[in-house]
Amino acid sequence: MPEVDLQAHRVRLDVYGIKQCDTCRRALQWLDLRRVPWQFHDFRVAGVQPALLREWLDSDFSSYLVNKRSTTWRNLNGDEKKQALVDPFELLLQHPTLIKRPVFMLDGDLLAVGFSPGDLEDYI
Repeated sequence: MPEVDLQAHRVRLDVYGIKQCDTCRRALQWLDLRRVPWQFHDFRVAGVQPALLREWLDSDFSSYLVNKRSTTWRNLNGDEKKQALVDPFELLLQHPTLIKRPVFMLDGDLLAVGFSPGDLEDYI
């Protein structure tokens, strides 16, 4: 009987975040335990592509993208915070650490923002 590569038929998630982020680490461990292939994209190393960010902001997840609990958010001045609430595009490009993490994509579609196992269970 020929050997079948089961991993070739599994989904592969693109995970965007920051390598030092505890939530990103937990999410990647969770995926590893379920043997879900993933590729990690570190905002601190590569930033975020403008077209991808615009796509995220045009999605149903747009209200979740600005991480108002981050150190970066706390360090913004009042005008920057107001602008982030109106149109966060430029601010998120300048400060990708403001993006709530991790961000999960599957086959080019935004799947989830932030880590909640229940949000991913149906896809893996």
